[in-house]
Amino acid sequence: MAKSTTPRKKKTVRATRRTTGMKAIPTNSWAAAKFYTHYEVEGREWGATVKDWLKANIDKKKVAAINKLPDWKVGAYSHWACVAQLKESAPHLIPNEYEKGFSKWIEKLVAEGEVIAKEKKKEEKTQKNVHVPTIQERITEQAQEACEAIEEWLDGFITDKKKFDPKGFDFVSHFARQKVSQAHARKIQKYYKSELEEARLIVKMPTPQAIAKIKDPLKKDLELQFREGYGHLTKKEAKTYLDALETLDGACMMLIEASKANRKPRVKKAQSKDKLVAKLKYKATDDKYQLVSVNPLDLVEATEVWVFNIKTRKLGKYVAADDATVMTVKGTTLIGFDEVKSIQKTLRKPEETLKEFKAAGKIKLRKFIEDIATTDTKLTGRINADTILLKAIK
Repeated sequence: MAKSTTPRKKKTVRATRRTTGMKAIPTNSWAAAKFYTHYEVEGREWGATVKDWLKANIDKKKVAAINKLPDWKVGAYSHWACVAQLKESAPHLIPNEYEKGFSKWIEKLVAEGEVIAKEKKKEEKTQKNVHVPTIQERITEQAQEACEAIEEWLDGFITDKKKFDPKGFDFVSHFARQKVSQAHARKIQKYYKSELEEARLIVKMPTPQAIAKIKDPLKKDLELQFREGYGHLTKKEAKTYLDALETLDGACMMLIEASKANRKPRVKKAQSKDKLVAKLKYKATDDKYQLVSVNPLDLVEATEVWVFNIKTRKLGKYVAADDATVMTVKGTTLIGFDEVKSIQKTLRKPEETLKEFKAAGKIKLRKFIEDIATTDTKLTGRINADTILLKAIK
């Protein structure tokens, strides 16, 4: 059989990174340190950095459990290696979310490395004060889990800036898979806030010539440090990374705004009738005119209410407004009545008129107040201690 004449494709050998390792990590900003760890440090050194920190800072039993895991489990993430190194050299640079996330990640490794699962379960059952995570703690943990895939995508910019697509991450699908709510989106947005602000500054970073013209020595020194950390990025590369972060921020904002738009309006719980009339002041009985008020609860949802003021001798008739249909009580006032149809008139001979009123049926009551030969005035809805609640019709 004839051999193929097609030349064999040479295997691309990755160039060895020329660096002094994790000890030379920048300490001017978190973003610079993270970029350096992923781009300038060999991957095999990530795990070694984490293990060195673990040996010096956590319990020996936990270290033993983690050592049972394969090396790739410990050295798979450059950002955790960056956290471990900065804990020794510049702990103030580590964002709070990464600080908490690192601790949770270590605990996860410990749990995975423990061999005697039965003994662990027995110990957990015997523990009296088992911590029950709060809702906020659960949201934080879930948001950090959703960020793992985002971190890997953003790390692609450091690995290959030319091929990195700032629009290449499907946030809609990712958020749906991870069940990211507006609460998670707010957390994620907060995690990347400082990085987004810094990326915007990188895009606007002054040239060496512009820095040389700065007169303020402090400002000049800060700009020089900033340029030293990000001077390796071209304007186009800086803009690409900024676009990626702004896409992430926009996706979070879109989810938050969509949640607001779809939020059901809060239905106000209807107050009980007892609460509605609790503050109502009225006269329960009157000996002079031998009158007794109806139960004030009857005023709620009434279509017609008759009142009599023993002090002013005014008989009033409230009629429910068309738009309100029924009346109700608010504080010491009757509301929901028609201001035109609701009128009151002064009684010249109240004893006789009130006697007729008591004997009147529904048909006679329709024109009862119109037949009183005095000037009518408008009702205000206010009920006071001189008011007798004569009748409430529903």
